[in-house]
Amino acid sequence: MRIAVIADIHGNLPALEAVLADIACRAVDRTINLGDCVSGPLWPRECTERLAVLPMLTVRGNHDRWVAGPDPTSLSASDRFAHGELARTQRDWLAALPMIADAGDGILAFHATPHDDNRYLIEDIHEGSLIRASLETIDARLGETDARIVLCAHSHLPHLIRLRDGRWLLNPGSVGCPAYDDPDGEPHVSEAGSPHARYAVLTVSGETVSVEQIALRYDWDSAASRAERFGRPSWAHALRTGFMPGAD
Repeated sequence: MRIAVIADIHGNLPALEAVLADIACRAVDRTINLGDCVSGPLWPRECTERLAVLPMLTVRGNHDRWVAGPDPTSLSASDRFAHGELARTQRDWLAALPMIADAGDGILAFHATPHDDNRYLIEDIHEGSLIRASLETIDARLGETDARIVLCAHSHLPHLIRLRDGRWLLNPGSVGCPAYDDPDGEPHVSEAGSPHARYAVLTVSGETVSVEQIALRYDWDSAASRAERFGRPSWAHALRTGFMPGAD
């Protein structure tokens, strides 16, 4: 069985279209979307229209939850933009997505952790950046689960980790947002280091698990130009480089 795993699209339509076209060439059996479909100064309405009709399992990300809420006044600029662009039916679609899903075949899918859609599972914050946490910390955050393969996202950083008990953790990276800064709590940045659209193909054959981590070139200049038109130069820089301004 071959499964395409996508996540953290953040309204980036050309990145999403490039990934979907690549998936179509790889003879996968199904696709799983780990959330954060929208949020950001790009194409939230068009991405939601595209995703809502696709035959894939989608779980809800933290930004999807915030954008789907009734009160945009308390939202960040990126979430407020997406909220304003989406129709009520599209926000309802986001709100109805499950936070966590049993994907079958021993696979568990969620956005961040099984219990919190806005907490890192694999990473710690260290000196303003994300680093991989210890296996003991990751195991404690994950908790008990019967799943042998766990799919998570949220940090926008690709990972494939095998825990000591044999469970696999896969983060496919971000389709549409290769770098961001989070000023809340303990301020930090996440930087993929290149502007490519990232996703993964998971192959499961009996007890054998293999993963292809894929980084695709797409027209990131068009995405960056759109961010600039909406007054978001830091987004434009991240989309063109995979770094936040001043970090590259």
